[in-house]
Amino acid sequence: MQDIIVDPVAHNRAAWDKYVQEGNEWSRPVSAEDVERARMGDWSIVLIGREPVDRSWLPTDLTGKDVLCLASGGGQQGPILAAAGARVTVFDNSPRQLGQDQMVAARDGLELRTVLGDMRDLSAFGDATFDVVFHPVSNLFVPDLAPVWRECFRVLRPGGTLLVGFLNPDVYLFDHEALDERGELIVVHKLPYSDVTQYSAEERATKFGADAPLEYSHTLTDQIGGQLAAGFVLTGFAEAPHQSNASAQYMSNYFATLAVKPG
Repeated sequence: MQDIIVDPVAHNRAAWDKYVQEGNEWSRPVSAEDVERARMGDWSIVLIGREPVDRSWLPTDLTGKDVLCLASGGGQQGPILAAAGARVTVFDNSPRQLGQDQMVAARDGLELRTVLGDMRDLSAFGDATFDVVFHPVSNLFVPDLAPVWRECFRVLRPGGTLLVGFLNPDVYLFDHEALDERGELIVVHKLPYSDVTQYSAEERATKFGADAPLEYSHTLTDQIGGQLAAGFVLTGFAEAPHQSNASAQYMSNYFATLAVKPG
């Protein structure tokens, strides 16, 4: 059911800019109090769902560590990591999402760099630039993952770590309206799923709204196998329920991986 060719980068940039204006949950900046606590060593950040990431997945001391918050704008993770001592770069496809990070940095006197771009192209950065790449649930907004993993591997230093959050692809099996409106799990979609191939532009506008972001499911082979193929060694795995999806009572909706670039 492919309609005219859609540019997911341009479409999702506009969609997330609008989300920021509407006050989307993942666009609400942390408070000045959160930043101050992080400066004192009391902090947490979210990788999947609403659960704080396991602190053992990050360096014990972030002071002076170069951290790339990949597709992680919104004024949430980046400012906290910067307050904790890291040298942070926030990379995101949405100017308004990056604006939230810039606002927090100006408000609270943080040193934090923001860069606009597509997560599949990190050519703005040289090889072996970062110690940590923090990539929360966001790769559902691009159709292919292999470039993401290749670029993450390239920009990390040997021994560097990649933290990734992503959706369980089985979430996309179910009828959207039945799930959201009645809490019913009705299997209608074949995986891998894509908004673009499953629905025409008119159908997408009716079901999700014309301005909604385009989403793509990815197989575990692409998510986990893709990281391995890029050269990473996986050292950690976690699961979490969705904060609002009705399927959460039956399954883990989010997965997280910790991977290392061999030194």
